[in-house]
Amino acid sequence: MGGEVGLGVGQVGGGARVGADEELLVRPAAQLRWGSRQHFSHSSEVYRRYAAAITEDLAARYARHPALTMWHINNEYCTHDWGDQAARTFRRWLRDRHGTLDALNTAWGTDFWGQRYGDWGEVLPPRRAHYLRNAAHVLDFRRYTSDLLLECYRAERDIVRRHTPHLPATTNFMPFWSGQDGWAWAAEEDVVSVGVYPDPRDPGGGRYNAMIGDLSRSEAGGPPWMGMEQAAGAVDWRGVDHPKPYGLDRLWALQSVAHGADAVCYFQWRQSCQGAEKFHSGTLGHADERGRVFRETVRIGEDLARLGPRVAGGRVTTDVVVLHDRDSWWAGDQEGALSRHVDQAGIVRAWHGALFDAHLPASFAHPHHDLTGHRLVVVPHLYLLDDTAIDNLVAYVRGGGTLVCGFLTGVADRDDRVSPGGLDAQLRTLLGIDRVREWWPLYDGEHVDCGAFRGTLWSEELAPADGAEIEAAYRGGELDGLPAVLRNGRARYLSPLPEPAALRGLLATAAREAGVRPVLDALPADVEAVRRGELLFLLHHGTAPVTVPLPGRHRDLLTDTVVEGTLKLDRYGVAGLEEHAADVPEEHP
Repeated sequence: MGGEVGLGVGQVGGGARVGADEELLVRPAAQLRWGSRQHFSHSSEVYRRYAAAITEDLAARYARHPALTMWHINNEYCTHDWGDQAARTFRRWLRDRHGTLDALNTAWGTDFWGQRYGDWGEVLPPRRAHYLRNAAHVLDFRRYTSDLLLECYRAERDIVRRHTPHLPATTNFMPFWSGQDGWAWAAEEDVVSVGVYPDPRDPGGGRYNAMIGDLSRSEAGGPPWMGMEQAAGAVDWRGVDHPKPYGLDRLWALQSVAHGADAVCYFQWRQSCQGAEKFHSGTLGHADERGRVFRETVRIGEDLARLGPRVAGGRVTTDVVVLHDRDSWWAGDQEGALSRHVDQAGIVRAWHGALFDAHLPASFAHPHHDLTGHRLVVVPHLYLLDDTAIDNLVAYVRGGGTLVCGFLTGVADRDDRVSPGGLDAQLRTLLGIDRVREWWPLYDGEHVDCGAFRGTLWSEELAPADGAEIEAAYRGGELDGLPAVLRNGRARYLSPLPEPAALRGLLATAAREAGVRPVLDALPADVEAVRRGELLFLLHHGTAPVTVPLPGRHRDLLTDTVVEGTLKLDRYGVAGLEEHAADVPEEHP
């Protein structure tokens, strides 16, 4: 078994690894057999009984061990089950949710294709079928899967809490894996933890790492979170797995701290010599202590020791919030969708990346959360919105908030029932849309001319409501002259996905109008600025040295030097700055 290592700003924890193929949940394959990891059925009473017994023994044995700091329950919950045991627990879950078969039939729209159920025993998991499966059936099964796995976590968590009520418990998420409702899970954890693996060959790896930090911090409700896993070097599952260039691991580790992490941990401590993950890097790799990876990890530990006393427990506050919801993700990811290119995770990444490039720090929120503390709310794509979420958006804008909403949002209700007019009526009024006459999805690589920019992925035939302002219109083709960007007071609606520079500009304009400013002005393009507590972090995501204008006088905790006016950052450079008063001469009597 691989080891683990944690380098903590506040607390330390363990490491694990990256997760499984989420496509299984959408398209179940043939029966899977033993031979990998995570080979358990979440619905099996036998499994649960043995898991509880093992947890009981471990908790009793180690409860008073002086090295025990935190419980890490299981690892990356990601199993799926369509078997007979799952069928029984699925029916139980459906009874709790819907109450009666009539309510279930209504929620699932089973009159279509004559799928009505007359007995609970007829209801099965949505197994492989010869054509499209009922989307509402699949949606409920995805909700059920997240809830059943959460039951497993809670059962073991409650056992260790009974033995060690003073110690926190967690389980690490796989970020932007669709199988878990992160908001629901986070509410059951003492500390939110996550495994994050940006691709070192991806020019947007720093954007992705920032997004995961913002999401994890937001799911935690503001308090610090922990990076349970990251790779010290290469992983072993991308097809072509490159190591991290020198300095990049340090940059991304300290970027996580800047975005609210109080611990930065690795999978794995010693790189395995055998087994499935022998080429997945460890902090102590096959090159042992003389390896570059180990030396860089030691340096990161030294950096965290310098930052810890100043940053541990510090909060990150933002004026911008991005709405994200797994329920909507699950509903939109259906077999009968108009475009398989529309992926909520990819769209959220594009919008968050545009904010990142505009130097606008952001948080995340569930559509039901209180939005009043934010100047700007952005909704990249939420196909499913229930009445509570829509009421929340309407109240936010009426209360003076600024909203930017992406395409195909609010199309369906909680049961995946499409709203008349192509969009919820309240939302249409809010956004200045009379109706959506037709959806026009685009092929991969196809573009639409929107005047000042090009749109990708999607377009719509919108009929604007009276009083709405067309800020950008389609040019040419079937949609010539129709709105691409529509504005109604403090609310905007984007019917295509603008190319990156255009999306950055649109969001920067909306932010400026809402009174939102970057942390620092005149930042170089590759430099990120984040405030956490009393510290200002500057993170250079490029390889060429840059000079950053810096108002005031600061001390860099990482170098213990005073900087004033400007700061030079070398390749992948990081600074952790605290304000530093000018030296005052001593007074002598």
